[in-house]
Amino acid sequence: MVQQSRPSPQSSGPTGRYAGKRARPGPGDGSKAAAIPPPSTQRGFPLHGGRERRSYAAIDLGTNNCRLLIAKPSADGFIVIDAFSRIVRLGEGLAATGRISDAAIDRAIAALSVCADKLRRRHVTLARSVATEACRRAANGAEFIQRVYRETGIALDIISAQEEARLAVLGCHALLEPGEGPALIFDIGGGSTELVLVDAHGDGAPHIVDWVSAPWGVVSLTESEAFEHDDPAQRRAAYDRMRARVSEAFSPLARRLPQGAEDIRLLGTSGTVTTLASLHLNLPRYDRQAIDGLIVPCESMRAISERLSTMALAERQKLPCIGTERADLVVAGCAILESILDIWPAARLGVADRGIREGILRGLMDRDGRVM
Repeated sequence: MVQQSRPSPQSSGPTGRYAGKRARPGPGDGSKAAAIPPPSTQRGFPLHGGRERRSYAAIDLGTNNCRLLIAKPSADGFIVIDAFSRIVRLGEGLAATGRISDAAIDRAIAALSVCADKLRRRHVTLARSVATEACRRAANGAEFIQRVYRETGIALDIISAQEEARLAVLGCHALLEPGEGPALIFDIGGGSTELVLVDAHGDGAPHIVDWVSAPWGVVSLTESEAFEHDDPAQRRAAYDRMRARVSEAFSPLARRLPQGAEDIRLLGTSGTVTTLASLHLNLPRYDRQAIDGLIVPCESMRAISERLSTMALAERQKLPCIGTERADLVVAGCAILESILDIWPAARLGVADRGIREGILRGLMDRDGRVM
């Protein structure tokens, strides 16, 4: 039986090792590159079986994606033994109705059923499953959570925006570029975007100095704009309006950010940054090993964002690493990214293909004494 820890593309992803060290140099223009507060009110459960056989799982049900990682501890982190990711668009239509639609619920439960099967087959002994902005906003969020438990056995926890930000930092901070200056870590989601200012020196864990959760992600921002996609002028105007909305949401934090600081660092985790990094490298298909830990010049990311914002939907669908599933959402992600670069003008952007799930796994293993 899987013990679940809770507070009071359509195929399995890559497997591999996640270490708590900075990554080795990677391709492209640049190289690969805490005290994190304890988990909030999580309740532990006893584990069964020998310690060497223990496996842990993390499920992140976001506004756009359902993602799973299953891992076992290793001396320098953990080794992923199974993974799953599927676009479910849980928040589709939420802005207009205030509810998760029946179709979105069906898509999410189908994906979570796959996750439940993997938990059983991999003999997972401890899991934590979280839901984020779509379930926080939806009038029927609690009802949806109950149905998921009845039909899949997965006990989803609707976490706060603050906990979401903390988990994202915990999961990806190891990829921060070395340096002494302040650092900003961000996570562009489907329904919200979290910005976290951290104080990170050397190899120590970062201390969270300030943070904000803006109610704009790639799904919610895309749905905020109705325009004629084939009209270049309308595309430009819509993009400018999206940037203005996001900039307004970021403005409270922007006023508090340190001004004139040297050696500022920037790290992003999201489908937006990994997709744009893939375009930066001109990859014919997505390659996590080439992307996770990559350092990209921010001017290159701006140029790609501007180019995508001017393209028609059909043109974006033809681009490698975007395709039909992301083509309508990537422009909103570009608007969010450019707004972040406006308030935090770093020279380089670190790219992380890791985040909340990895943060959950580290938290579970830390509490069990399995991560050094």
